[in-house]
Amino acid sequence: MSVVLFDGFELLDVFGPVGLFGMMPDDIAVEMVGPSAGPVRSSQGTEVVATVGYDDARSPDIVLLPGGRGTRSLVHDDAFLTWIARFSSDARLVTSVCTGSAVLAAAGLLDGYRATSNKRAWEWATSHGSSVEWVAKARWVEDRDRWTSSGVAAGMDMATALVTKLFGNERAELITAAAELEVHTSSDWDPFAAANGLT
Repeated sequence: MSVVLFDGFELLDVFGPVGLFGMMPDDIAVEMVGPSAGPVRSSQGTEVVATVGYDDARSPDIVLLPGGRGTRSLVHDDAFLTWIARFSSDARLVTSVCTGSAVLAAAGLLDGYRATSNKRAWEWATSHGSSVEWVAKARWVEDRDRWTSSGVAAGMDMATALVTKLFGNERAELITAAAELEVHTSSDWDPFAAANGLT
């Protein structure tokens, strides 16, 4: 799995899912990809070390794009959008957490797909992409080879669903129990849509 970092990414968008995937090192190898190899500053100020830069990253099996304040400028960064579209072109799965879906949409990677995003940034996030079917009430949305989650902590529920899909329910239950995580297993569970006036 290639986790794409950028200046201003959201920490929990990355480390919620990575914390779960990291419990399966024999099955999922996680690589941090950044603008260049080295530290990448998060929205919270914490820096995370990318092991490889965009230009040198290998073709991924699974792509994970987080959200965060940095997505506000990333949707207008033509060089990045071109790169992420090319980088994701042969991936088995392209996934996002929170407003990462706005960037995928801006890159054309969600055209013709159903998707969701952070409910507090809904109007902004859903203004991107030309033919995305945005789903307001959804903890996460799985549409073929595209998986998108709602805001921040929802990424852990999506990650659990992804593990269930790839490795089975028993495996997913083992890692969530180890993490003492009570997950929402229904993608339709979403009180935040109503709380933000979207339903």
